[in-house]
Amino acid sequence: MAFITSIPLGLRYMAAGALALSLMSALSKVAGASVPLFEIVLFRSLVMVVLAGIHLRRRGLSFRGKETGILLVRGVLGFAGLTCFYYAVIRLPLADATVLHFTNPVFTALVAAVVLGERVGLVEAGLVALSLGGVVLVARPAFLFGTEAALDPVAVLVGLAGALFAAGAYVAVRRLRREAPMLVIFYFAAVSTALSLPMAVLDPVLPGPGMILVLLGIGLATHLGQIFITLGFRAERAGRASSIGYLQIVFAAGWGWLIFRDVPDVWTWVGAGIIVGSTLGSSALLARLYPAR
Repeated sequence: MAFITSIPLGLRYMAAGALALSLMSALSKVAGASVPLFEIVLFRSLVMVVLAGIHLRRRGLSFRGKETGILLVRGVLGFAGLTCFYYAVIRLPLADATVLHFTNPVFTALVAAVVLGERVGLVEAGLVALSLGGVVLVARPAFLFGTEAALDPVAVLVGLAGALFAAGAYVAVRRLRREAPMLVIFYFAAVSTALSLPMAVLDPVLPGPGMILVLLGIGLATHLGQIFITLGFRAERAGRASSIGYLQIVFAAGWGWLIFRDVPDVWTWVGAGIIVGSTLGSSALLARLYPAR
């Protein structure tokens, strides 16, 4: 206990957020065995709408944003990224899907450079190449590693697409500095609910009581994760705080072993190390693109 209390509060918040989000991923994989993809997204989004709405109401905050257009764009990009991530989580080992998602800071740097009209230099291109090299080690394509080692190539591509959509969503969030953070979350959840509902009703599955708890747990774990991470960034320097977020990969590997008996091989860990290194470099680039104000 003394060791835990000696850790700065902000880092403890970030670790708790990483644990909550890794649990969200694990529960999503459990649900994906019997519940259609868009129904999982719908349940998660409904829980988030309710929780974020209650927060806004209790704080007396308006549900109308100052930049509604960007809020809606962030919601659409977030929905696309979330759907792709869940698809990858359901079809890939949990640790591998999580590692692929953590390429999003590299994409964020590139998208931010485009949005701000800056040229992509050799450093940025090098970080992208390095990160994609890590992706190759994680995905282990059949023409390099043989068919037994290869992951589902479609799921890998969808997972990378999810990271790209998430990058676009993060850039949109950076443009929403005048909005309350919980309002941004509310719009994301509301847009995701509206877009997933028509798809969910096309192939509905009535979940049992146990699965309903799993689906509610997905939304609750996501909400807690976002709260802890927000508190972490407020209490700790961004560089140190973001580095702790990579614990999510370790936690995901733990859930994968405990629940699904998936044991990450050496290529996953080497690829994860390369991706983490390149994303830390991208974080430094983002700090230059978006200086603190």
